[in-house]
Amino acid sequence: MANFTAKDVMALRETTGAGMMDCKKALVETDGNTEKATEILREKGLAAAAKRAGKIAAEGVVGSYIHMGGKIGVLLEVNCETDFVALTDGFKAFVKDISMHIAATNPRYVSKEDVPADVVEKEKEFLTNQAMNEGKPENIATKMVEGRIKKYFKEICLLEQDYVKDTDKTIEQVLTDLVAKLGENIKIRRFTRYQMGEGLQKKEENFADEVMSQTK
Repeated sequence: MANFTAKDVMALRETTGAGMMDCKKALVETDGNTEKATEILREKGLAAAAKRAGKIAAEGVVGSYIHMGGKIGVLLEVNCETDFVALTDGFKAFVKDISMHIAATNPRYVSKEDVPADVVEKEKEFLTNQAMNEGKPENIATKMVEGRIKKYFKEICLLEQDYVKDTDKTIEQVLTDLVAKLGENIKIRRFTRYQMGEGLQKKEENFADEVMSQTK
């Protein structure tokens, strides 16, 4: 006799975004253990996403987000394989949410691979000097730099950042989950963020905190 109900299947579907039959099979396999079933579905999703990674994603949309009052604006291009997926509510909601995230966190690049090598080396040099000035031995300083450069990437690279609407996941993990759910390769290709008066000398205003409050 199954140790789960139809409500458990529905709850797992809402949590993972997986199909009803996949959720039911996962619960059967784990004897009704929701946590283990979620892990199984996530592993299958990651495998499905890996299979899609090589597929050409040349369709998609350019989405936008304008913060109330026109203080901040974001243009974002997200690609998928077909127009059909580009028109789904899930895909469009993802584009909107990521646009709002960009407005709130102000990343500079999509991924670590997009960061110019000279920028990374300059930051490593700065962090190394900083660690040495703190009186750390060279071997300890090297480990400190490794940790701090990861934090640096998390600050400037979109995919590395914690998702503002669910800080237990990175943007990359949210993207992977969407690929598994929609069954197509999806890529965040590029974005531009505008902030009113950026680069001009003016009264300091924390627009990012305003946007962050809108995402909660």
